[in-house]
Amino acid sequence: MSDPQAGDIIVVWFSNGAASAIAWQETLRLYGDRCDVRGVNNPVAEEDHDNLRFARDVSMWLRQPLNYWSNPNYPEASAVSVWDRRGGMVFPHGAPCTVHLKKEARQDYERHHKVAWHVFGFTADEKKRHDRFVLTERSNVLPILIDAGITKQDCITRLEAAGIKPPRLYAEGYPNANCIGCVKATSPTYWNLVRQTRPEVFEERAQQSRRLGVRLVRHSGKRIFLDELPADAKGRSLKTMNIDCGIFCEEKAHA
Repeated sequence: MSDPQAGDIIVVWFSNGAASAIAWQETLRLYGDRCDVRGVNNPVAEEDHDNLRFARDVSMWLRQPLNYWSNPNYPEASAVSVWDRRGGMVFPHGAPCTVHLKKEARQDYERHHKVAWHVFGFTADEKKRHDRFVLTERSNVLPILIDAGITKQDCITRLEAAGIKPPRLYAEGYPNANCIGCVKATSPTYWNLVRQTRPEVFEERAQQSRRLGVRLVRHSGKRIFLDELPADAKGRSLKTMNIDCGIFCEEKAHA
């Protein structure tokens, strides 16, 4: 794979998480003097509103504007709307919210801009996920954090050292800053955290999943509806979960 050339457009897909923030910083450090480095976010209405504060802080820190790009077929950028329109929340090959609000939004951006290189928040502890993405989707991805040996915790440490408070979801125990009530999660631990910290979201997911016939959580070896989940049920630690939104659609560690 060749190196970026002068004038190349490099898009850092900023997901409101610590890793993509540091990936943006590192990309600017390495290529900002000769390439057109852009931070681009695919917004999702169901993300916590503190993510907007975090995005502003990162943009000001890096002295770069953050660009927003949505799928024109879903201008409201709402996962709830996607699930209703598609008549489901999770399908055999993933969740439709990721497909329509992230992947297709990214592809639409590429139709309007000549992107030479992509940068995602793959950290040094996610090399296998990076390799899989390169094999299955596209090869013009710069492994910025992987090459630098930067881990997820390193990213949070860097932000804190710069005086930037990470999205509050991290402090509340969530494994990332994705949508609250992510339908890719099957762990009782995750869903009971949602019930504890965002009871209104838990209730909304419970009602919609009932209406659409989707059993979102796995408990005692079987899939059940959210409103059937005991409030004290636990699965694996959230630290072992890697729910992704935007690149792949998965939860690596199930209940």
